[in-house]
Amino acid sequence: MKWDAIFNPDLAIKALPTILSGLPYTLSLSLIGFFLGTICGFFIALMKLSRWRILRTLAHIHISFMRGTPLMVLLFLIYYGLPFAGIQFDAITASIIAFTMMSSAYLSEIIRSSLQAIQKGQWDAAYSLGLNKPIIYRKIIIPQATRIALPPLSNVLLDMVKSTSLTAMITVPDMFNQAKIVGGSHSDYMTVYIVVACLYWVICTTYAIAQGYLESRLNTY
Repeated sequence: MKWDAIFNPDLAIKALPTILSGLPYTLSLSLIGFFLGTICGFFIALMKLSRWRILRTLAHIHISFMRGTPLMVLLFLIYYGLPFAGIQFDAITASIIAFTMMSSAYLSEIIRSSLQAIQKGQWDAAYSLGLNKPIIYRKIIIPQATRIALPPLSNVLLDMVKSTSLTAMITVPDMFNQAKIVGGSHSDYMTVYIVVACLYWVICTTYAIAQGYLESRLNTY
């Protein structure tokens, strides 16, 4: 077997700086999308838990549609489809909107289940002390729910890091897009794809280590 046909070390070293130039896009898209998705997901979770049927219905429709639609399709609809309606976003903005909308559906279900995991007796005890709902959420419920939600939340973040590779299809110069450019110019896609796969692995491993540290800290306090 000719290993050079599968992996060329010289090209890998030469291509690394170009591929890494897309790292800021990969990190920023995943982190911004996750942060905004968490905020939106929290309010969608509250809508799902609301007494008002219209709010529960709207939340259910959003969650159902986003979980049933491929991210690639959503990216194409926002970046290529909305201009036909007179609404146009650049590739970065379109990616952030798509990641926020998609992640909010998954994150809202994680947040909802974490909030419901808190025993009702804690609500009753807080109400008996005269605390209002915002304070109960901020001081009692959310800190405990965060500890429960952390592992599945981190899984969504890891999935978002890998999903940023799809933004190459709408011209975002992320790591995968840069790898495609280098692979095309040297007629060797296998080498650069192995390099970019290792980079994604390093990023996700780093996030997983951070998750473990946060879990240990939350369990301590």
